Order: sequence, then C-alpha cells, then structure tokens
Amino acid sequence: MAKEISVQTLQRLPLYLQYLKTLPPKGEKSISARALGEALGFGEIQVRKDLACVSDSGRPKTGYPAVELTRDIENFLGYDNVNDAVLVGAGRLGKALLSYEGFRAYGLNIVAAFDSSPEKCGGDESGKKILPFSKLQNLCQRMKIELGIITVPASEAQAVCDVLVGSGVKAIWNFAPTHLHVPEEVILKNENIAASLAVLSKSLAKSESQFLNPAAVNER
Repeated sequence: MAKEISVQTLQRLPLYLQYLKTLPPKGEKSISARALGEALGFGEIQVRKDLACVSDSGRPKTGYPAVELTRDIENFLGYDNVNDAVLVGAGRLGKALLSYEGFRAYGLNIVAAFDSSPEKCGGDESGKKILPFSKLQNLCQRMKIELGIITVPASEAQAVCDVLVGSGVKAIWNFAPTHLHVPEEVILKNENIAASLAVLSKSLAKSESQFLNPAAVNER
C-alpha cells in the first residue's frame, strides 16, 4: 500500500507486531484497535490511523484478523525480505549485536564484522567472521551490501562511515556517540544510548519527586 507514513507511526508498527506475535496461536482470531491500544498504552484512534497505513483488513465490530494483520505489518516493514549487513567494530557492543539471533526475524542478516585490531580479526562470533577493516570495501561491493552498522568509538566513526558510503552502502545504523555526515541519499539512523539514558534518568527523578510529594500530583 503506497501511503504516506510518519516517523512516529513507523516506530509504533514494530510494537504492534511484537504484541501480535505474543498472542496464543489458538486464541481469538481477530483483535480490535481498542484491545491493541489498551495493551500498548496507545489511544484507539491512534491505533486505527497507524494500521490504516499498512492494512485494509480491519472490519467494523470484528476488528482485524490477527494473522492477516501480522502479515501486512511484516510485509510493510520488509521483514519478509532479508537484508544483508556488515558490522564495523568488534568490541563488546559489536559482538553482542553479532550474537543476537533475533535480527533475522526482522529481516536483518549480519554477514560479517570488521575491525582494525589484528587481535580481534580472524575470530568467529556466533558463526560470523571478524575480518580486517581493509577488506570491508571489497566485500561490500562484491556482495552488494546496502546496510552498515557502526559500533566503533566516536573518534573513528566518521572515517568508517565514509568508507561504508564509498563501498555502496545506502543505509547506516550508527551506535557511536557522535553525529555523522552522510550524503543526502544515504539513510542514517542513530542509536544514542546516552540520550536514552538521560531521558530515563530524568523521568525517574520526576517520578520519585512526585512520589515523595503527592501534593504535586494532586495540584496538576
């Protein structure tokens, strides 16, 4: 379905999918927008708008066929098409991502990792080879890799990014705590762990403050 979709909706779709996959296979065959919203903390109207972007299987009073809705979301997100990727930076975070078997369920296959440290190269992490960084460009071009994952220190991230772009990579998933510059046609997604932690810490402090001072809640 060729419909415009917001970033916010795109970020909620995996949550709907994840919940749908937790439903018992022999349970209710349909699920309503209200039930989905209550389970995930979203409003019913918001859920209807989100799902309308990816599926037309919803019916008044009966809701959405769970199996069909799951398939529609997977198709829209491209989870049925496995994308090969490379990872640069075989440190603790990089190795953790290499070991995560759940990526294939979301259409991602990390074919190999690369590192500039000779001590890390030549190893095998969960069946994935760790190769010298010097071989990155050749492999990307030979296998037509379009997705690169960066898990190197901030000081090295831009140089790695430039090599990935020069190797034909069209999308970059960046875990390095720094801003990267990419050409307009390259998709960049930053995972800022520090920013997420700051949000959690601030929210926790606010929650504790309200708990210690109930009057602040009642005054709202």
